Amino acid sequence: MVTVPARILVVDDERGMREVLSTILGRAGHSVVTAADGQEALQLVGSDIFDLVITDLKMPGRLGGMEILKAVKDIAPDTVLLVLTAYATLEVGIEAVKLGAYDVLTKPFNNEHVVLTVRKALDAKRLTVENLLLKRELKGKASFENLVGTSEVMQKVFALIRRVAETSSTVLICGESGTGKELVARAIHYNSPRRDRPFVTVNCGALPEPLLESELFGHMRGSFTGAVSNKEGLFEVADGGTLFLDEIADAPPGIQVKLLRVLQEPEFRRIGGTHTIKVDVRILAATNKDLDKAVAQGLFREDLYYRLNVIPITLPSLRSHPDDIPLLVQHFLTVFGQRANKPALTAVPAAMRALQQYEWRGNVRELENVLERVVALVPGPEITVNDVAQWVRSPSPNGETKVPTDIPPEGIDLECLINGIERGLLVRALERSGGVKKEAARLLKLNTRSLRYRLDKYDIKPADGASAAPEEGEGD
Repeated sequence: MVTVPARILVVDDERGMREVLSTILGRAGHSVVTAADGQEALQLVGSDIFDLVITDLKMPGRLGGMEILKAVKDIAPDTVLLVLTAYATLEVGIEAVKLGAYDVLTKPFNNEHVVLTVRKALDAKRLTVENLLLKRELKGKASFENLVGTSEVMQKVFALIRRVAETSSTVLICGESGTGKELVARAIHYNSPRRDRPFVTVNCGALPEPLLESELFGHMRGSFTGAVSNKEGLFEVADGGTLFLDEIADAPPGIQVKLLRVLQEPEFRRIGGTHTIKVDVRILAATNKDLDKAVAQGLFREDLYYRLNVIPITLPSLRSHPDDIPLLVQHFLTVFGQRANKPALTAVPAAMRALQQYEWRGNVRELENVLERVVALVPGPEITVNDVAQWVRSPSPNGETKVPTDIPPEGIDLECLINGIERGLLVRALERSGGVKKEAARLLKLNTRSLRYRLDKYDIKPADGASAAPEEGEGD
């Protein structure tokens, strides 16, 4: 791995040893601070931020190397530890490792060995963090693949993602809840030069301001009640990668100020800290609210809005591209079928039409949830209308599809709308007739043959409208 500059604390009672290690590690590109005893070392660890501490084992006073290991682990558990000793034994090594040390350096030491050991220790820490993040990413892998669509409006979104991914520009992703804003953020990250670095997410509306500030920027031990150790913030964790600020419109005013500063100058301080931390983080933000309106109402900082809105991406509602629903349906059926170890499921035409005619106010997320339920309950291999959730089959209280009063800018699917109205009225007629087809035909001014044709067309059973009832004659 490429050596990344680190901030290192060297603790040794011998001045000459401190100077030698400072020179060796400084030449390797690291920033080095020294302490002559344990008391000074713990004061520095409590007030400053170090990636790694190298401590001598035998020092005068009550704080030796082992005591320093214990204390540093309590104060700053994310800090990597190395022990330096002229009396290396197996017992010493085992005890040091038990207390959290990565390795033991023996005096006299080879300069190159010291540099190499420090590099390995820092790489091990970095890999631990990245592995934790990778596990989170693997849990959401299927969701990342859910960003699918062949409609013109979605193809435009995909084209924009490809263009902005290669840049380091800040992106503001807007759209209704459930449209896939986080999926777009992930797609941008994993198609960018930062793909091998962390992708970190935080919901700005899920935490009160003090906790959100600590989550983003970290804190020092004792900076507030409950801060029992130093803690890295998500900006540090995401260094070199991407930080996704979800629900940015809900960020409290104090957090907005701090975010603006980080966007202007890529540096910050932990809560209670005095050391400035510089980071290289790409910011992606998302909201389902109208930020222009929030700015006008004084609820969101105008200067932060302009910093975030460098490249805007607006995701369309699922209602505006219903042609993508069959592709999404088959995708989700495949994904959930594999998870449940079931054979491939398919939706019969009538079921697919019902899914396309529904309004999907919850967008792709709502469709995903409906299909997860279907796959869990249906033995397969086909999904019928009766297998689809009742509120999807009869989307409005009277079972009829709502007729729009105007044509939206994105257009309207007239055939789907007409089919939805017809199907809703058929279901409603069956409800009122108690499932008696002849009475349902009378209510709709149809002959029973025409009624049966339409019921077959939409795969409607009497149970869709009411419990099956004995039918009277079905002649014309």
